[in-house]
Amino acid sequence: MKTFLQSVVVAFSMYSKIPMPRIQWTENNMKYCICFFPLIGVVIGLVQNLWYRLAVYAGFGESFRTAVLILLPVVVTGGIHLDGLLDTADALSSYKSQEEKLEILKDSHAGAFAIIIGISYFVLAFGVFSEVTEEQMAAIGLGYVISRSLSGLGLVILKKAKNTGLLRTFSDAAANQRVAAVMVIYLAVTTAIMIALKPVYGCISVLLAILVFCGYRGIAYRKFGGITGDLAGWFLQVCELVMALGVILV
Repeated sequence: MKTFLQSVVVAFSMYSKIPMPRIQWTENNMKYCICFFPLIGVVIGLVQNLWYRLAVYAGFGESFRTAVLILLPVVVTGGIHLDGLLDTADALSSYKSQEEKLEILKDSHAGAFAIIIGISYFVLAFGVFSEVTEEQMAAIGLGYVISRSLSGLGLVILKKAKNTGLLRTFSDAAANQRVAAVMVIYLAVTTAIMIALKPVYGCISVLLAILVFCGYRGIAYRKFGGITGDLAGWFLQVCELVMALGVILV
């Protein structure tokens, strides 16, 4: 039980800004921490749904309601995945060699394309979430679990671009077969819930998430020689926005 709780703490300490007890990260408690990564998606989904209902009840304007909706995931995660989106935007826009692209991912400076993509991302997200209804918010909230389940699955089954880095550290520490099995269970259960609540929204969201995951694998292998932590963040941000877009377009 102690190791179980410590793994939860490691997962939330790494992938969120939710206050957690300070513990020492060991090989033992990192082994299964990825199993709890999708739970951060549960938190984001719950917080967004609660805010939506509160904003409607309080009579807040649509613009303010939408602005808070799209910023809540950044507040909960601390922007760790958004950082990956911006770094990847710079690397993909460089049209340089594979090795040089990997170096760009490590660069702490934001290039012009990172700024352009970042602004474009939030403009599109604002447009998408301004169209969301209360009925659709449930499907979008569950989408945060789907995206993190696929990301966790990718961590243990996809080829890594480098032998170093944070993603490699978590991958090497993970009990790969068991983590993969847990991610598949998350996907199956969440998909079943989404389809039970709203079959059309559920099917569209999961199908789009799988398509984005396949695109993520293809781009990572072709452009970078495998996945990295930044690419995983890029996948997460794109996947979540595409799923939300799919729901409102249905």
